[in-house]
Amino acid sequence: MLSHNLLKRGCGVMALVALAACGNDTANHANPTAADAKQFLADAQADLQQLQLPAVQAAWVYQNFITEDSAALSANLGEKLSSAAVRYAVEAAKFNDVDVDPDTRRQLELLKQSLTLPAPADAAKSAELAKIGADLDGMYGKGKYCRDNGECLSLPDMTLMLANSRDPAEQLELWAGWREVSPPMKELYIRQTEIANEGAKELGFNDLSDLWRAKYDMPSADFANEVDRLWGQVKPFYDALHCHVRAELGDYYGEDIVPQDQAIPAHLLGNMWAQSWGNIYDIVKPKQDMQVVDVTQALKDNNVDQLQMVKTGEAFFSSLGFAPLPDTFWERSLITKPADRDVVCHASAWNIDDKDDIRIKMCTQQTGEDFQTVHHELGHNYYQRAYKDQPLLYRGSAHDGFHEAVGDTIGLSITPKYLKDIGLIDEIPDANNDIGMLMQLALEKIAFLPFSVMVDQWRWKVFSGDVAPEDYNKVWWELREKYQGVRAPIERPADAFDPGAKYHIPGNTPYTRYFLAHILQFQLHEALCEIAGDEGPINRCTIYGNQDAGKALNALLEMGMSKPWPDALDAIAGTREMNGTAIANYFAPLKVWLDEQNQGRQCGW
Repeated sequence: MLSHNLLKRGCGVMALVALAACGNDTANHANPTAADAKQFLADAQADLQQLQLPAVQAAWVYQNFITEDSAALSANLGEKLSSAAVRYAVEAAKFNDVDVDPDTRRQLELLKQSLTLPAPADAAKSAELAKIGADLDGMYGKGKYCRDNGECLSLPDMTLMLANSRDPAEQLELWAGWREVSPPMKELYIRQTEIANEGAKELGFNDLSDLWRAKYDMPSADFANEVDRLWGQVKPFYDALHCHVRAELGDYYGEDIVPQDQAIPAHLLGNMWAQSWGNIYDIVKPKQDMQVVDVTQALKDNNVDQLQMVKTGEAFFSSLGFAPLPDTFWERSLITKPADRDVVCHASAWNIDDKDDIRIKMCTQQTGEDFQTVHHELGHNYYQRAYKDQPLLYRGSAHDGFHEAVGDTIGLSITPKYLKDIGLIDEIPDANNDIGMLMQLALEKIAFLPFSVMVDQWRWKVFSGDVAPEDYNKVWWELREKYQGVRAPIERPADAFDPGAKYHIPGNTPYTRYFLAHILQFQLHEALCEIAGDEGPINRCTIYGNQDAGKALNALLEMGMSKPWPDALDAIAGTREMNGTAIANYFAPLKVWLDEQNQGRQCGW
């Protein structure tokens, strides 16, 4: 998860400073000119840069030291930043009819669209919005489930237990227990939506959903259609995977627990949100013996601890020709969970000063999953550093899906060949074992696709008012069943607010970016493997050690947001369209195998 390049996450700048910054009155002429627009952008970006650093530092401290004081400090500085960003966005709209060059126009549009939760001009509401955001962050970060015997479990504890448990009673207890954290969030979330919608309307958008969908170099309605198109391309593969997984779970637990004509109970899929299914590989894997690399075991066998995992990720990028991470990265990152305090454990990559102070924040565990996550988060950091010399408004990815895709593209190069090259395994399993490896990856990547679509489908309905607060939970589960074929394992009360049990809801992180990233990463991987000259199966390719691929990747990263995303995609992949066909190419052998397994089964729900 990317965090805290301020404008990209929707913080902003303070109204008081914005007023002072406009002392030259460039944005307030009765007839503003192109020169006024350029001066306005220069002034705005200078002030945003100055205000951004202390706000991001405060956010970092808060997420690493969750106290009332750190929450208040983060909320205060974030509110000042947010208020000013809103003012600048409103001021930018005054140049809508001014004839300016394309670069100036792009920066003006990005400034208007830069906010995730735009605060209204009303100072009291702006402060309230900031406080709600900090409160929701804290409620999630401090969330625990306490059992009847007094034992209290944190989310990382429960996540690990759920991954390994095969006792449906315990799985249900953990699943339901974590969802006790979110009901108190609901009223805050309702109010937050009301205030942010007001802010979005002041910027000229219909509501917050309209603003969120407008960030993709196309009209917001067209973007919604684009998401539907891409989902339609990959849905047949998901349906085949779902059919096989449900049948195997039915064999394992019994069809009284997993009926074969219904959605799958969410607590049985090895993940707190049933968003990825890799932890149940042992249940659904091919029956024939296969040599599939166990990365978790390889890390343990080679005594690769959490710090060394991050060092290994850095070495991957170094092999592509990227400069080493700065000393401050190692001095200031949070790599393991502290024993003495609460922190927000959700993995994230931070760009503190928009230059060289890049960090990760992870409660890293010695697992194959976190080995992948380390490479992903470092992908954010290297992207952040690559575009650091762009103007402030261009310091971001081509669109937010690109930021998520880059690290995952690197993750696709964590193949057996790569693991052998770095000494984690001694031999590369032959191609006869690929079905097992592809199944493992599909349980992570393909299983995730419908979840990554439905989260924002729910939010867009909430923001637009199509779903009333009393129906939040009902519609959440309707969408989960529609897209995922997953259902709540027990009856959920209307006020349960199960969406809040997923970090990105109280954290207000747009989620469609992850869907787009899952489409893009396979496109980028396919393109980079071609540049690297790899002629083998795409699923066995690694770009580790190939500096031609590294140069091509860096050229994309350095562009930042300076060009529309089709230009960025075309530069590396030779196409201006996101496309799910690379996924079909990558997983083609598994699709054939799944179709064979599913013959005679009842698929669908």
